[in-house]
Amino acid sequence: MRMIVNIDVPELAPAIEFYSAALDLSLSCILDDDVAELTGGSSVIYLMAKEAGSAPGSSIAAKRLYSRHWTPVHIDFVVDDVVAATDRALRAGAKQESECVEWKGSKCITFSDPFGHGFCLIEFAADTYSD
Repeated sequence: MRMIVNIDVPELAPAIEFYSAALDLSLSCILDDDVAELTGGSSVIYLMAKEAGSAPGSSIAAKRLYSRHWTPVHIDFVVDDVVAATDRALRAGAKQESECVEWKGSKCITFSDPFGHGFCLIEFAADTYSD
């Protein structure tokens, strides 16, 4: 199975700039003027321009918000050096939301992007969490 990641953003240009700078992703193409394809990770990321206040679906009452929000699903970006990756993300405009937490052979720091989405940077001592 192949996975892609879609991230709703209010405007493409600042989102492309943030994700390229914060995570060293590259813009591959822009589709229909409202979707940007970013590559450089294990999954392709699509930034999708969606107006604030718009409905995410016809049967969903909630509206899109781009202030800090919480969702039970978020993206973890696995990095080789969490300290260097943190510096890069902060310089790009991320907000750090936790100190470094060490757990089962990992180091994790939580952030939010400029569009309200939470994400983590994780450094593993091995390939995944270990005992």
